Amino acid sequence: MSNMLKGIAASSGVAVAKAYLLVQPDLSFETKTVENTDNEEARLDAALAASTSELQIIKDKAVASLGEEAASVFDAHMMVLADPEMTGQIKETIRAKKENAEPALKEVTDMFISIFEGMEDNAYMQERAADIRDVTKRVMANLLGVKLPSPALIDEEVIIVAEDLTPSDTAQLDKKFVKAFVTNIGGRTSHSAIMARTLEIPAVLGTNNITELVNEGQLLAVNGITGDVIIEPSPEEQAEFHKAGEAYAAQKAEWAALKDAETVTADGRHFELAANIGTPKDVEGVNENGGEAVGLYRTEFLYMDSQDFPTEDDQYEAYKAVLEGMNGKPVVVRTMDIGGDKTLPYFDLPEEMNPFLGWRALRISLSTSGDAMFRTQLRALLRASVHGRLRIMFPMVALVNEFRAAKKIYEEEKAKLIAEGVAVADNIEVGIMIEIPAAAMLADQFAKEVDFMSIGTNDLIQYSMAADRMNEQVSYLYQPYNPSILRLVNNVVKAAHAEGKWAGMCGEMAGDQTAVPLLMGIGLDEFSMSATSILQTRSLMKRLDSKKMEELSNKALTECATMEEVVALVEEYTK
Repeated sequence: MSNMLKGIAASSGVAVAKAYLLVQPDLSFETKTVENTDNEEARLDAALAASTSELQIIKDKAVASLGEEAASVFDAHMMVLADPEMTGQIKETIRAKKENAEPALKEVTDMFISIFEGMEDNAYMQERAADIRDVTKRVMANLLGVKLPSPALIDEEVIIVAEDLTPSDTAQLDKKFVKAFVTNIGGRTSHSAIMARTLEIPAVLGTNNITELVNEGQLLAVNGITGDVIIEPSPEEQAEFHKAGEAYAAQKAEWAALKDAETVTADGRHFELAANIGTPKDVEGVNENGGEAVGLYRTEFLYMDSQDFPTEDDQYEAYKAVLEGMNGKPVVVRTMDIGGDKTLPYFDLPEEMNPFLGWRALRISLSTSGDAMFRTQLRALLRASVHGRLRIMFPMVALVNEFRAAKKIYEEEKAKLIAEGVAVADNIEVGIMIEIPAAAMLADQFAKEVDFMSIGTNDLIQYSMAADRMNEQVSYLYQPYNPSILRLVNNVVKAAHAEGKWAGMCGEMAGDQTAVPLLMGIGLDEFSMSATSILQTRSLMKRLDSKKMEELSNKALTECATMEEVVALVEEYTK
């Protein structure tokens, strides 16, 4: 009997394949007294050898997909395994205590970990502690004969099943073999969902308990468009999913034909379709999907992927690569947005009750401890500006004075560079991200001073509804089509236009096929989304009449009380 589950459709596509459980196994063991300690030493040697060959394969895969530098962590892991000091002590413990290998492994590695962790002023040693902890887990799994999941070792078609996926898990996924993933937690705006759409892997998130219901190797059918997951699908159900997959592939081919087309409505009105990116590597996807701009370059990944503050030159190279890669099309670069759920190992963020409402983004940049970091980033951006069409955006602005303070620092650094004889473009636009309801309400005043405003709906919605978007209990309040949210968006767009400025949107809502007709009616100028949503959106806009969409949005703004009423209205107008 097949088992049907409903989750959140987070990345489009359909797949049928075997389940691969990315779940941490039980590594508990019993301590036993043994007569034959040679046998235990041999078990340890075998587990060390197996761990080394696993790490070698993982490393080779990581080099191919992420490059040498990112893969170097696995060298550190192999060095731990080859350390005679540590393996020698484990064997001595086995002999001295006449016990099995498991407790000896734990005792000695725990001792090393606590010594290294105790060196509080030495980041290098603290990283070694993390390496030992990681490697010990692998050796212990091999001793116990249980499988430590490792996405990099997958060599057949599978569907990943996990509690949640970390950015480093997703970085190890090989699209050739990983056909989809399904998780217990998460939603459309979580990191794993955004990664899935970038990789174009179907994903269904937030199923609550898929990890408990499915066994390793069981057949799964996943539909990332509808959010349906079936465990052990019948042949008929498999055929249905395959058919849905073919229909989706045919639709994608139809969208692909629009790659070089203009984004115009049925009645000839133009909108700009842009993409959100995290690294210079993502530019290729923007161009392949016919993006007309980059509407959000999230620069914090430069900081998160680094062991220390990225230098001015490192940043300059990254910004230059994106600007050149877009061949003169506009690029909106968001200044560092650290805080909330994004932390840096080398920058001390305070423990906060509510980090999303705390010290983050521009608030850090304008503080004494963030000033140098902010100036370095602005200098790198100003130097790169000559390589394309740069737009700079400050995140998390609540007050007009915050924008003025940031703009002043920008002007100071620009003047310094020009005085040093460094070339700086004269057409840089400076704007803000509207994520805080206070700024959305005061958009008419901001519009007098900024060059543009881009609405970050992922945060704007959670702040307006006072509902954490990662919290399953209140996920029903994450309502992009609620009339309250539409009114905030409308307020920003109208305020921008009154001052002759443009308004964009870089939250997930910009690529949401139910929201797009409403946003067209409101008159949003630029829609920035996951690159993989661009062609689908262009195809939708091509079928719609902008005058009719204005009528739709006016009705939604003035007559609707609930999200459900708005959705029904959109369906009626776009049929």
